[in-house]
Order: sequence, then C-alpha cells, then structure tokens
Amino acid sequence: MSSAADTGKRTAELAEMDLFASVPEKNYLDLQDADGSYNAKKVAEFLNLNRREVARAVSVPLTSVRFDKRMTPELNKSMTEIGVICEQVAGYFKGDAQRTFLWFSLPNTLLGSISPIEMIKLGRYKKLYHFVQNALAGNNP
Repeated sequence: MSSAADTGKRTAELAEMDLFASVPEKNYLDLQDADGSYNAKKVAEFLNLNRREVARAVSVPLTSVRFDKRMTPELNKSMTEIGVICEQVAGYFKGDAQRTFLWFSLPNTLLGSISPIEMIKLGRYKKLYHFVQNALAGNNP
C-alpha cells in the first residue's frame, strides 16, 4: 500500500509534468531556428499550407502573410502555436516526420471526422492544441 506521502509526491510529479507539457521536448521536425524561435515558413511548409490557407487559419488578411522580418507579431505568435502542436505530435511519434504528417492529414473521429490540418485551415488550431495536450496527458477528449 502506498502512503499519503507517496500519493502526494506522485500528485506533485504529475502536476509538474502537466505544467511543462506545453513545451515540446525537442525540435524533432526542424521547425525552429538557431535562436529557438519557430520559423513560420517551415511550419507552413511542413503542413503544406499556402499563404491563403495560413491567412484563413490565423485570421489575418492575405496581404499580411509574409515569412520575413516584417511578419506581424500576430502571425508569428499563431504560427509558433501551430509549430508547437506539430512538435508535440512529433514527440508522440518519437520524431517520425512521416507519421506525424500522416496524423495531421487523416480524418480523426475524435475531431469530428476531419483531419487536424483541416482544423488548422479552419482556424481551429487552439482547439486542436487543447485536444493534443489532453491526449498527451492521458485525458480522454
């Protein structure tokens, strides 16, 4: 039998894991630049998103979608969040980029029978982020 101290320690360990679960362990898909920031262009290329799809996904005008130093902070933040989702899924698949892309491409019944890429294209990447976080934490959706 475990003691209350063991149970408390285990609860603290789980809370600590959940607290840091939002940051991927590694740069599995090479979506980050040398400074650790996510490269929006690499994120879009990994998911095969064109500029129009990126604009719709992050709710910015098409004319605002650019992948250079003049990229808007809003676009950069959104593409970073999408990049984090990609890396977390890649972590689940132990860095296998092909399996990760396949997961993003296939319809998922737990997501209403649409693919994760479609969720992103529809601007639902924050919902996808929470879905992935819960799944990785072992919580049922």
